[in-house]
Amino acid sequence: MVQITDYKTYKREDGEAFNVLIVQGGVEPVKSRKTGRTYLTAKTTRVSCTFDEQTCKSLIGTMLPGSIKKIEVEPYEFIIAETGEVIERSHRYEYFSEEESIVKDNVIEVEEVF
Repeated sequence: MVQITDYKTYKREDGEAFNVLIVQGGVEPVKSRKTGRTYLTAKTTRVSCTFDEQTCKSLIGTMLPGSIKKIEVEPYEFIIAETGEVIERSHRYEYFSEEESIVKDNVIEVEEVF
């Protein structure tokens, strides 16, 4: 399950506004590569929607079936908001409905020859 935690309004190049919902998965323990210590985090991503601002506000707190998964992508630059540091990433997080998660978890994406 994921929870809608917020929404954000963006403008397209043509000036038209649209909203996205911010969704967050459950708490996960992760081991720090730097310190080796465990910390808790939750994956967060944005999901496009057709809702107006009032509807987006009313959906905050709603739980949705599904999960957020890490997807490998072409490398891109990312700015850490707290520090301003620019880093390179080669992944993003994406929301998958419960049905999509089941299919994705059970499909081999790379063919292996033995």
